[in-house]
Amino acid sequence: MLYGIIAGTGIDRPDTQRRWETIETEYGDAHAAIIEINNQKVVFMRRHGVNMTTPPHLINHTSNMIAMKDYGVKYIFATAAVGSLRKEIEPGSIAIVKDFIDFTRSRNVTIFNKIGDELNHTDFSHPYSNVICEAFLDSADSLGYKIHKSVVYMSVDGPRYETPAEVRMFADWGADVIGMTGAPEAILAKEMGMEYGSIALVSNYAAGISDKALKHEDVIAAVDNSRLNVLNIIETTIISLSNS
Repeated sequence: MLYGIIAGTGIDRPDTQRRWETIETEYGDAHAAIIEINNQKVVFMRRHGVNMTTPPHLINHTSNMIAMKDYGVKYIFATAAVGSLRKEIEPGSIAIVKDFIDFTRSRNVTIFNKIGDELNHTDFSHPYSNVICEAFLDSADSLGYKIHKSVVYMSVDGPRYETPAEVRMFADWGADVIGMTGAPEAILAKEMGMEYGSIALVSNYAAGISDKALKHEDVIAAVDNSRLNVLNIIETTIISLSNS
């Protein structure tokens, strides 16, 4: 199977039944369903678990990525609900992630973590797949969606939201959006030789940009309003790549 989807918070087709498989890895179990898009079998994962109950800092990214690799996935299409660090990137908008800053501190973010393994230093000049990013942009254009074409993702541990001082610092560093899951996936995918692309769905302004207090239910509501557009972009991209 060439294609895999990792769906973030609230991203799935409504009222869709999935038949979940358990994949055993040396790092723990992963769970996936096999779906079909344009006669292509696609590995589908919910990042936060089958029931979407795993908090971001407890996600087993390594087992998920090993499972994708074991299925034979070459292209991974990920979604991410993010906060905006900039006024011009409005809640409800969609953005293509082109780079990241990894500020995670408590998670395993490499597959090369055993003493005695051959030393590996992976090049990250292009953190996200150029092929997927360009295909996302073409798909969004063909669907008539206006999106932010290139954003930098700040990856933090969570599960708490950021302070206003942290938000100002991250924006000064050059980050545009912020989330709790993006960098570990991107790092592991590249280390394992898989093409990885991410679509960010902007669910809220980060702390200090808006006077409104951040609530998880507001994030879910914002994601719900735009999730079908994100899925349409991914499915159109799979159709495009499978026909090329």
